[in-house]
Amino acid sequence: MFLFDIERLKEKIIENEQDMERQDFWEDNENAHKVLQENKKLCETVEKFEQLQKNLEDIEVLIELGLEEDDSEDIEKEVSDSINQLKDVIDEMTIQTLLSGEYDKNNAIVSINAGTGGLDAQDWAQMLLRMYIRWAEGRDYKVKLLDLISDPEAGIKTAVMLIQGDNAYGYLKGEKGVHRIVRISPFDPSGKRHTSFASVDVIPELDENIEVEINQSDLKIDTYRASGAGGQHVNTTDSAVRITHLPTGITVQCQNERSQHLNREVAMRMLMAKLIDIKEMEQKEKIEDLQGKYTQITWGSQIRSYVFQPYKMVKDHRTNTETGNVDAVMNGNIDIFINSYLTRKKLSK
Repeated sequence: MFLFDIERLKEKIIENEQDMERQDFWEDNENAHKVLQENKKLCETVEKFEQLQKNLEDIEVLIELGLEEDDSEDIEKEVSDSINQLKDVIDEMTIQTLLSGEYDKNNAIVSINAGTGGLDAQDWAQMLLRMYIRWAEGRDYKVKLLDLISDPEAGIKTAVMLIQGDNAYGYLKGEKGVHRIVRISPFDPSGKRHTSFASVDVIPELDENIEVEINQSDLKIDTYRASGAGGQHVNTTDSAVRITHLPTGITVQCQNERSQHLNREVAMRMLMAKLIDIKEMEQKEKIEDLQGKYTQITWGSQIRSYVFQPYKMVKDHRTNTETGNVDAVMNGNIDIFINSYLTRKKLSK
């Protein structure tokens, strides 16, 4: 990837623009949209880099003014603020250089499942769902709910959502694991402190042109009546779809599309992504080499703890990154954990 090779990026923009001027450009509609999307990203990167250069030049001018002025306190503060803003943008662009995985640029499919802890765990799963939605909204990403099983008493048992945006999977892949909460339970009249768990699984949304060889005899496909929003057929037809990959025991489901056909299509792409993920982790060459039962997450290996009482702290156990601002984290400010995970993973290679 040549993210900061600006001259090469500019050359690629020119190549794309020449391609777009061809008369037959729109004959392949899918490829045309990919070229347009790529060119837009390239232009945004070049523009951001050039803006950084301009901001740096402005800071240099401010410093020169500060040296010339007798009363330089105001200029010193302006320089300090400008440097901090510049650093934030540079840090963000640096993190982007760490997203070099094959599927990092893809959209992300995030699954959240309540673990042990009864109503507390279900409430915790719903809190995590809100946290990731707020994070996505803060980046102007789109969020689409694919599956949701709520509990009439409190919280959710499971939720699956598609987060659409540049590098969504690359940013969120490190969120996979068990998330632990410690707090005074709102469901315990005695006011005791409870520990609850929820698992988060993250897989990339695959491009439509990616094909995975799956033996159809290895699939068990069930349909059932959807229970959530999804159009006029919900609760009247068996439009929801659950697919089980028998050799591995992996199960995926989708109920929020308008038809059984669309739900099945989405579920199949989810299954393909999960199988590819496991195949790469186990360094297998073929999907059929995968055997055995797979749980999404091992419950004994929490990646992060969110402590509300007796003190406030969120700590990632893989990087030791922590913050006392629990409220900000639950409102979607999780970049501190995402960035530290990506940096640590890059340094460990």
